[in-house]
Amino acid sequence: MAEAYRRHDLLDVEPGTWRAVTADRADLAGVPHVAAWIENGHPLILRRSHPGEEPGRVPVGLPLPPRDGKRRIGLALPPEAVRPRRPVHLSDARGACPPAWAGTVEAVLALGERHGLAPRPFGSLLWQSLTGLPYLSESSDLDLLWPTVGAVPSGLLDALAAIEAGAPMRLDGEILLPDGGGVNWRELHAAGPSDDVLIKYRDRLVLRGAAAVLAGEPAGAAA
Repeated sequence: MAEAYRRHDLLDVEPGTWRAVTADRADLAGVPHVAAWIENGHPLILRRSHPGEEPGRVPVGLPLPPRDGKRRIGLALPPEAVRPRRPVHLSDARGACPPAWAGTVEAVLALGERHGLAPRPFGSLLWQSLTGLPYLSESSDLDLLWPTVGAVPSGLLDALAAIEAGAPMRLDGEILLPDGGGVNWRELHAAGPSDDVLIKYRDRLVLRGAAAVLAGEPAGAAA
């Protein structure tokens, strides 16, 4: 079954709720950017649930820029206070990329077009493109999500590995499955036909056969 909200979803938050929730967190007093985050038009991101969090709340995260401690702030919000925001695609965020990344980004976008996929950034590139704050550095990875609607396109993973081999940065990221799970593309690429790979959901981790994942078989399908 698909999840209502999925890991990596961007969420806008009702400002009054944000003020109330952050005011209850003494550890956030004086932390840069937090108080005005929502008023400045910035979203939060859905994260994995932590043990002990109140059921029914929406787990969200706010990652601070490296110069402000690179802290990852986690909160759990009432569902009525959040609404989904349109995903950011790599083509939207390319203007925030370092000049040295240009060739790699063009190759990745062309790969997506060949397979009918629209890669989405996450991590440092996503947050720099959304906020204008300095998240990227010379050592940053290019973190990408590849949403699929069925089978993983033949040749996609080989092509990603080939692009990374000539790239000035590491290409990290996940293949996003139709049910909301995500699998590291590099792990899936390295897996043999009989190997299992780790699928991450917002509330659980699941091992599944790599062959079934590549074929687009839904979780729980009969062998």
